[in-house]
Amino acid sequence: MLGLVVLIGLNLRPFLAAPAPILDDIVAETGLGLGGVALLTLLPMLLMGIGAFVAPGLQVRMGTRRGLLVALVVLLAGSALRLFAGNGLALIATAALCGIGVAFIQAAFPGIIKARFPTSVPVVTGLYSAMIMGGGAFGARLMPVLTQAGYSWRAALAWLAVPVAVALAAAWCILSDVQASRPDASLTRRLLQRPRTWVLMAAFGLINAGYSSMIAWLAPYYQAQGWTSADSSGLVAVMAICQAIAALGLPTLARGNIDRRRWLWLTIAFQAIGFFGLANLPGLAPALWAGLCGAGLGGSFALAIVTALDHLPRPEQAGALAALMQGGGFLIAALGPYVVALLHDWTGGFAAGWMLHLGCVLVTAVLYLRFDPRSYPLAMPSAG
Repeated sequence: MLGLVVLIGLNLRPFLAAPAPILDDIVAETGLGLGGVALLTLLPMLLMGIGAFVAPGLQVRMGTRRGLLVALVVLLAGSALRLFAGNGLALIATAALCGIGVAFIQAAFPGIIKARFPTSVPVVTGLYSAMIMGGGAFGARLMPVLTQAGYSWRAALAWLAVPVAVALAAAWCILSDVQASRPDASLTRRLLQRPRTWVLMAAFGLINAGYSSMIAWLAPYYQAQGWTSADSSGLVAVMAICQAIAALGLPTLARGNIDRRRWLWLTIAFQAIGFFGLANLPGLAPALWAGLCGAGLGGSFALAIVTALDHLPRPEQAGALAALMQGGGFLIAALGPYVVALLHDWTGGFAAGWMLHLGCVLVTAVLYLRFDPRSYPLAMPSAG
């Protein structure tokens, strides 16, 4: 089961991270502008958000195992069909298809982790989150290698279907005997009546807006300053590797105390320094700024899931809360690349966008004050 956690986590971000390092080739052939490029991240994020609200009901109808297998097939199809993406609209459609598949997986998996590893939730969630971030690094780093080897950008993107196929085969075998609890169909409605659910959504969304913008614009930001595709993809990989390390390390360090706030605030400090450096001193230490942003983003992603799961003792309820947090959060996060693109059009550069995300993380630091574990029974009483 831990192996499946690794395999599935690795496949949830490559399709998002892969286009940025080879964006010049994509734009030259498809004619996509900044708005179209932003849709490659914005649309899947929106679908991830919407899908998180729909996923609990689908689990009731389909069961967790069948739902996960279908979702992996959809992700596989979206990745493979990029080989035939003849224009920008078709490429955006494949991104949407991938987003639909990932939406169900992300909504269902935290609950599975809490059910299968009840005494190790922070560590296993950290592993899962680290693999998500590591998958982003894999996708970003692989694309220049494949294009330099003679593959077209379409073929390079389509190669990402191969690891999805491996995860699908593993899930078919490993999940065959898993009896995951099915959520109550009315649970979503009851959780949405709790103000704490909305605070969790807001905090998750404001942070992950920074992630979606970094995935979309970090490589183009430095390519506009004269960096090559390979060098800029290396910078994205540095960011993603630091995400993976923090996503695994910080929940492990935080496992001894259910009050996760000091670690959450540490992730805020990392991001604040990183975004400030990107905006104001981009040439001084690019790898440092990208690494700090990555560490902050990865650590906060994992700790946010752990914090949501901490709120409720029953796996199906805790999993549903984590799914809703991701759903509302990804709807907010999806706006990040588009808003940064607008700010780029207005100001002529990306610095304003990085400063916007600096402001977002400072607002999130205030929201984290609410996550005192002593408040959990009052903020999230038994959901039924």
